[in-house]
Amino acid sequence: MSAARRTRGPAVSSAVLLALAVVNVTDHLLHPPWWVRTLEGAGLLAWARIDGLSWSRLGLGRERLASGCRWGLGAVGVVAGVYIVGVLLPPARPAFQDVRYDLPLDDALRTTFVLIPFGTVVLEELAFRSVLWAFLSRHLREWPVLLTTSVVFGFWHVIPARRTGESNRAVSDAVGGGGSAAVVVGTVALTTIGGLVFGELRRRSGSVLASAGAHWATNALGVLFGLVAWRLEPGR
Repeated sequence: MSAARRTRGPAVSSAVLLALAVVNVTDHLLHPPWWVRTLEGAGLLAWARIDGLSWSRLGLGRERLASGCRWGLGAVGVVAGVYIVGVLLPPARPAFQDVRYDLPLDDALRTTFVLIPFGTVVLEELAFRSVLWAFLSRHLREWPVLLTTSVVFGFWHVIPARRTGESNRAVSDAVGGGGSAAVVVGTVALTTIGGLVFGELRRRSGSVLASAGAHWATNALGVLFGLVAWRLEPGR
């Protein structure tokens, strides 16, 4: 491999990281409509394809579609089982009681099946488990790729973490109001672990569909089970 090619790989990966930072800050400052995030994900994917990355390297190859579906559906089942137990256990129930999702049923369904998959999951999975993963894999081995994408995914959540303590009852009871250092550090740590799980699903299946299924289940089923948790609250 020539010196130019050895230096180009890290340079392009750094450019992707910079682009993700700009997208993250801009989205949280301007609060664009949910569909803009889908377009951002499509733009990142187009960049990767123009740069020569194959569908297979991006985790979107047809040959791994069935594997991705199997792993993704399995992840949905596991998350649903954990959430059922959590909602039914009173000590764990406050973790599901996020005021953002104390919604009428039709709004909860729209959030679950439209806003979260197309306003969150599509962008983040294409960004981290597809495009960034593929660019990094040009010059890094699998495990550094998994670790790097997971850590960056964790830091992606710094800005929203500042509001978590204000909206989630369990977090508020544990550490107080939103914006505390404990909330931010805890959120980054948990989402980094989540990134490791999502990334390992992507690695094992060879498909972003697997990580997207787990990601959707973690976020979207949390809304539906949160609805149940609020309805089980005494006096409601």
